[in-house]
Amino acid sequence: MSGALLKRHYGVTGSIATLSSEIERTVEVDTPDGRRCILKTSTRPEAVDSFCFQTSALAGLEEAGGFVAPAVLRTSSGALMFEEEGICGFLQTRLEGIPLHQVMRTPDLLFRTGRALARLDLALAQVKVPAAHRPVLWHVECWSRLMELEQYLPSGSVADCVRADMAEYLEFVEPQISNVVWQVTHNDPSPFNMIVTGRGLGFIDFGDGCWSPRIQDLAIAASHLVSDPTLPLGGAEHLIGGYASVIALSPLEARLLVGLMRARQSALILVNYWRAHLFPADAQYIKKNVARAEHGLSILEPIDVASGEAAVMAAVSSCLP
Repeated sequence: MSGALLKRHYGVTGSIATLSSEIERTVEVDTPDGRRCILKTSTRPEAVDSFCFQTSALAGLEEAGGFVAPAVLRTSSGALMFEEEGICGFLQTRLEGIPLHQVMRTPDLLFRTGRALARLDLALAQVKVPAAHRPVLWHVECWSRLMELEQYLPSGSVADCVRADMAEYLEFVEPQISNVVWQVTHNDPSPFNMIVTGRGLGFIDFGDGCWSPRIQDLAIAASHLVSDPTLPLGGAEHLIGGYASVIALSPLEARLLVGLMRARQSALILVNYWRAHLFPADAQYIKKNVARAEHGLSILEPIDVASGEAAVMAAVSSCLP
């Protein structure tokens, strides 16, 4: 079916290999002329809005600099995506490089990653996209209800940390989150979605993108990099410093950042234990980031609001390329 859709809507043929994907069907296409592309398709009704958002965002980033993103390829009729008989989809280029989770994350690389992420946010702020306000499971405004999923957590210290950090989010972060800058964001810059390429840092998989706090992209990326218990922010300092060298953090953003990082780690743990319960056959893929989040949460757990803000400000002032 993927081959038929490619031929019908793009006039393209080639070898096809299925890739891991949690919601839509994703295949890699190698064309006879040497191009490598990604075809995403879905029969889910909500995918129409998601694909409209993704293709419009990618098209809007085509002239931006300071980072790399896939290019969306137009159909034979010039459209960004196609719809036919309950199936929708789009074709994009494949970024050639190494995912951030597979490389040695040096301070310099993390600083450059932070700068690239900030430049991505600056570019996304200028992009006009449809469906930016569509329902997204990972949207920050869903977090106040995520503790309904705590029954799926294993008992022990992880569950205790998640309860404490989500309570802090509800008490301290959520009441203030409307006072920071909101815009279109990527909303999932994990080490699996950030690619080290020969042309700079790249970003893929815009499927969770939406209208959310700009600092959310920094909080998500930083939360995935907390791994070293000897450092105040677990090793996320250099990424934070790189981001802030392009987009200065407001005092409120600096105050909320660690709480947002912990809440994101907790949200990831809650949602993925729940989804692994729903789809046990895909549990390994679904939980690919859970161990990292649990370890990071244990490192950030002792930090109170004041010391977290101080650590963020120290990272901003001391991290140099």
